[in-house]
Amino acid sequence: MGKRIVVALGGNALGNTPEQQLELVKGTAKPIVDLVEKGYDVIIGHGNGPQVGMINLAMEFSANKGGNTPYMPFPECGAMTQGYIGYHLQQAIQDELNARGIKKACATVVTQVVVDESDPGFQNPTKPVGSFYTKEEADAIAAEKGFTFVEDSGRGYRRVVPSPIPKRIVEIETVEQLVSAGVIVITVGGGGIPVVETGTGLKGVAAVIDKDRASSLLARDVKADQLIILTAVDRVCVNFNKPDQQELPSMTLAEAEEYIKQGQFAPGSMLPKVQSCMEFVASNTHGGTALITSLARAAEALDGKTGTVVEK
Repeated sequence: MGKRIVVALGGNALGNTPEQQLELVKGTAKPIVDLVEKGYDVIIGHGNGPQVGMINLAMEFSANKGGNTPYMPFPECGAMTQGYIGYHLQQAIQDELNARGIKKACATVVTQVVVDESDPGFQNPTKPVGSFYTKEEADAIAAEKGFTFVEDSGRGYRRVVPSPIPKRIVEIETVEQLVSAGVIVITVGGGGIPVVETGTGLKGVAAVIDKDRASSLLARDVKADQLIILTAVDRVCVNFNKPDQQELPSMTLAEAEEYIKQGQFAPGSMLPKVQSCMEFVASNTHGGTALITSLARAAEALDGKTGTVVEK
């Protein structure tokens, strides 16, 4: 068995339209197959922000225009994105494997992730999704469907959904079996389809789980040797975009804690990435590390030439 690596891809690395995504994933497949070529067992998590927004918007538009399209609940929109992003990724990875003569299979697992119904995130929805509405439209939909709307930077009102902490990956045993059989697995897409446990089984809820947190949980569950979070920058920086901006080749858990206290990492972007890395490293008993870097330089980062390593 090779070393196990969980790779978390940003939803923005996948483009905003299906055509754009199909083109972009060809580039995404190369660094992933580089890792496979180096002998690693690779498990992939990915975001779905732009994609779930697009599906949600199309469904909402069609249902509101009095068409015959039924209203599509949020968990179902998430499941759709897992399917179509997975299809694009596995096709591009398979093509790249074939081009290099590597005999390996790649499969997507539609994945549910359990969240806690009493998670404080449900009391305070923060994740904007779907279209912009006027105050009157938003009030009418809120009255009819019970949604929560907020004013979004002067552009109108948007629905917000909760972002609860992932607790358990439902299909983890299936993922484990596939990885053990040598399959490259794509899972916890968009952070997973959020479900809660009820007396009669699982039930989908309208929420968006942070994909870095879900990938961190995945890395812990499959006992990965490394978690790699791929983002838009080569390295994590402190004093970001200021004259004294400084790149960090590495940081310990204590240093990361200190930077968070100083407010160095933006809540909507770098903070959850750093926290996800910290959670993985803190719980890893065999010295596993986490790495934050850009997609294009993932292989170089693994060789220590770039990237920010988070270690105990």
